[in-house]
Amino acid sequence: MAASQEEVKLLGIVGSPFVCRVEIALKLKGIEYKFLEQQLGTKSELLLKYNPVHKKVPVFVHNEKPIAESLVILEYIDETWKNNPIMPSEPYQKAMARFWSKFIDDKCVTAPWKAVFTVDEKEREKNVEESYEALQFLENELKGKFFGGEEINFVDIAAVFIAFWIPLVQEIAGLELFTSEKFPKLYEWSQELINHPVVKECLPPRDPLFAFFKARYDSLIASK
Repeated sequence: MAASQEEVKLLGIVGSPFVCRVEIALKLKGIEYKFLEQQLGTKSELLLKYNPVHKKVPVFVHNEKPIAESLVILEYIDETWKNNPIMPSEPYQKAMARFWSKFIDDKCVTAPWKAVFTVDEKEREKNVEESYEALQFLENELKGKFFGGEEINFVDIAAVFIAFWIPLVQEIAGLELFTSEKFPKLYEWSQELINHPVVKECLPPRDPLFAFFKARYDSLIASK
């Protein structure tokens, strides 16, 4: 167990699903931290100091030791603070949690994003189909209330983008990427996740985020 006097900082942007992942893990474990808000489109000196390689958030700083990449940060938090584990202890289950979390990053983030924020119709259709295929794999994989069973685990935290961000951006473009009709189990899981008290506390306000993405979408469409 890490000592309470240890210094924990998180460099992030409000509205980032990757930053939200880290905040959920920290809140689940009851870790006090200082949130150092960064501005979208700018690279602060602090960000360049702590993450000179990728120059992006989130960056987790524990006793002046910086760690980048949200999934890497989640594992570090779980190994450093042992209470309320988010990663399975059994080796096979742990490997599967890593596999599905990487699958989410590779297949369930970029395709839905491009399906919304792409002007080329063929490219959009391609990304819509890829989104359906990826979400179907997760629909088939989900066996309980959460991917972690009765409790939130590593995969649930990784998948917060699906539960909160996909419904938000698909509404902007009038798409139906993720619906209760297409993915009943996954949709029910998403409602459980976003209404979980800890997750709810970490999610950004919906309306300003919707307005931000809507303006971006409108600008994109206007440029066609």
